[in-house]
Amino acid sequence: MPLYPLFADLNQREVMVVGGGDVATRKVEALLRAGACVQVCAPALSPALAQWSATGRVRHRPSEFEPAWLDDVWLIVAATDDGAFNAHLAREAAARKKLVNVVDDAALSSFQVPVVVDRDPLLVAISSSGAAPMLARRLGRQFETELDPAWGALAALFARHRDAIRRRFPDLAERRRWYDARIDGDAMALLRQGDTAGAERALAASLASTDTGVACGSLTLITVPGNDAAQLTLCALRAMHQADHVAVHAGLDEGIVALARRDAARTVLAAWEDDAARALGDAVADGRHVVVLWSDASPIAALAANAPDAGLAVIECTGRAHRVV
Repeated sequence: MPLYPLFADLNQREVMVVGGGDVATRKVEALLRAGACVQVCAPALSPALAQWSATGRVRHRPSEFEPAWLDDVWLIVAATDDGAFNAHLAREAAARKKLVNVVDDAALSSFQVPVVVDRDPLLVAISSSGAAPMLARRLGRQFETELDPAWGALAALFARHRDAIRRRFPDLAERRRWYDARIDGDAMALLRQGDTAGAERALAASLASTDTGVACGSLTLITVPGNDAAQLTLCALRAMHQADHVAVHAGLDEGIVALARRDAARTVLAAWEDDAARALGDAVADGRHVVVLWSDASPIAALAANAPDAGLAVIECTGRAHRVV
């Protein structure tokens, strides 16, 4: 992963955009939506920028660029077609430890602006790390059609009830599974029908219910012969993304382990032992989704032997994911 993804809170923070054309206008517009205080450095402005300057939405610096202007800003965007100037600006920003984006020049940029699918407050950002911007834009258009507005409404609904949800489900794993059930349940369906009040009532009812609506735990053994991530099936990847706890065979490739849910608890095992099987069975009995990443299928016998004691049954999924539920 060549770039570290993050979302920046620029509300009431100073940002400088150098350039006054159409590209600069688009950059300024996005920054204003984020609440930034935008300075525009350019001798001439596009009609939209001129209007925003006249109404006080942006601060216009029409004189020749002064490097000292960078001292008081958080971010810089260079939107000019002057390659030599852009390189000079990037050097000045780096000397001050300021992040700079030079439009269409990934080599000079210390941060890049992704393609964004906005379902406020839900944001989906897509970047090709500068390698193929057209590909990122294509995916952005695809997600625009696939992510309906109900996703943003659901995020807002969860935000309004965040404190109540945390009180009702203080355990992180249990709370995560409750969220999963709500995403697939009545609240989302009602939001897609435009019934926000109904979704509020459905969510409130689920919090008041004595039935947590949380699914039982599960244990999935995923074998990865030859440390080859290409061997992972969709069934295996889905289980890894849902895991609360991941038990990893020592020596398994870190790139494979990184595909599992990042906030899941991790245990590294040099060899499979009965004690390990019993401990994982206990975690399943507590409602956890446990995933075992192993280089071969040797743990299956131990899992099968201990399953009856833990009240579990062995079920094999398609491919190399073997589920114990």
